Amino acid sequence: MTTLSSPAVAAPRETGSDRWWRTAVVYQVYPRSFADGDGDGTGDLAGVRSRLPYLASLGVDALWFTPWYASPLADGGYDVADYRAIDPAFGTLAEAEALIAEAREHGIRTIVDVVPNHVSDQHAWFREAVAAGPGSLQRQRFWFREGRGAHGELPPTDWPSTFGGPAWTRVTEPDGRPGEWYLHLFAPEQPDLNWSHPQVRREHEDVLRFWFDRGVAGVRIDSATMPVKDPALPELDEGSTHPFVDRDEVHQIYCSWRAVADSYPEKRVLIGEVWLDDPARFARYLRPDEMHSAFNFDFMRRPWDAEQLRESIAETLASHRPVLAAPTWVLSNHDVTRPVTRYGREDSSFLHARTFGVPTDLGLGRRRARAAALLSAALPGSLYIYQGDELGLPEVDDLPAEARQDPVFLRTGGADPGRDGCRVPLPWSESGASHGFSVDPEATAWLPQPPEWAGLSVRRQENTPTSMLTLYRVALELRRTTPALIGEDFAWLETQKGVLGFRRGEDFACLINFSAEPQPLPRAEVLLSSGELSGGLLPADTAVWLRLQEKEGH
Repeated sequence: MTTLSSPAVAAPRETGSDRWWRTAVVYQVYPRSFADGDGDGTGDLAGVRSRLPYLASLGVDALWFTPWYASPLADGGYDVADYRAIDPAFGTLAEAEALIAEAREHGIRTIVDVVPNHVSDQHAWFREAVAAGPGSLQRQRFWFREGRGAHGELPPTDWPSTFGGPAWTRVTEPDGRPGEWYLHLFAPEQPDLNWSHPQVRREHEDVLRFWFDRGVAGVRIDSATMPVKDPALPELDEGSTHPFVDRDEVHQIYCSWRAVADSYPEKRVLIGEVWLDDPARFARYLRPDEMHSAFNFDFMRRPWDAEQLRESIAETLASHRPVLAAPTWVLSNHDVTRPVTRYGREDSSFLHARTFGVPTDLGLGRRRARAAALLSAALPGSLYIYQGDELGLPEVDDLPAEARQDPVFLRTGGADPGRDGCRVPLPWSESGASHGFSVDPEATAWLPQPPEWAGLSVRRQENTPTSMLTLYRVALELRRTTPALIGEDFAWLETQKGVLGFRRGEDFACLINFSAEPQPLPRAEVLLSSGELSGGLLPADTAVWLRLQEKEGH
């Protein structure tokens, strides 16, 4: 394999540009599973602080933290009880402030998650609403309704929950009788907020300021298309406008948030989780007075196929161009089957409805995941890396039922394995009960790690030239120091069938061979390859970065 020596510490990054986010490498931290700094088997902020040198050496520009706020953790922290407090399992507000400052000293910004669609059922507002009873002002901040049927025994609509089962739960009123129902598009522990209520809007703008004032560089907006509901609560098959997804009024929220973000001398960034199939509707969230960027899930959902990925890249660039937005490229996150496993399956497309027992060729998946890493890192825009993907971790498919905590698994009666398999704590070394995840060598991780993960640990990989970690480190260093990869120039190359190729700048090219047979390489200097090259050929499921010797390319 052609690689460069991996630097101990990456070159310093520019921290002053207000356009940093257009080309940033953002590393997603799932706090429970990144590093345990206090020895209780659960990841925490102390663990992240101890690993900042690792993140700096990897070469990332920002950290995105999934929710670290006070929460009962019914949905991994996306059931927020208090936005102004850190969950005790993770640490304290003072530790969060120290982490933000220390990361910035390493040239790394911090992005936090905000969840506008719902809060926890333990949030003060919801507890007040249940206690206040029907017709109260407190209930107007949520979606409480009388049930259907002779005695209100049926939910107000037939809307399904994203996590399985109905989207409504009936409360017991203060006098003990069965009462109104409340809406939750996710778990019952996550009641939806009513965004037509001015207090809901003011509270979220105050939360943004709370974290921006503490040095946070931006926010990732969870389920960004869903906060606004049709107050008539029609059924899903009535009319052409969806009652709770991508309603036009939702853009008013993000325009007001953008005004808050732009009010700071160093502009803060809004990044949306926008699951939409229509590129034109997607682009509306990226207009100059709304979000700065949004996750490009179409690219992640495509199978391992040259034409499919070419189509996704072309559509992404075309949809972002009119609104002058920078695209994002992401291979996985805390909700998605890891690439090594996904690309090793016969159906390598994104499987939203997960199933047990899908045959996987991890060797094939690892080769493809290595190639996909170079493909995504060479594209114009920002790059997102989910923790552990730089180690080539596979999905843990065989977690015991008693260990699983995802509400998707629980609410489907175990029919859907849920998302715990991509949330297993990282291995940092070969030794100890948790492979170095915890500072206490005897502590076990909150989710069980496979024994073979010792061989995928950071310590095992960091000085191995052919490891996935070395590939990522070298790729990110080249991405930052190669002039052609810093700009936005992009053009397709003419290639053999089954090969995807594009040029950046005058002399940089990326080629990926999706075909079953080795393909000839052009006359060029090899900068980096995802697998071993020989005889001037590009093997199957391999990507290569080239410095072209002729401007006309391939």
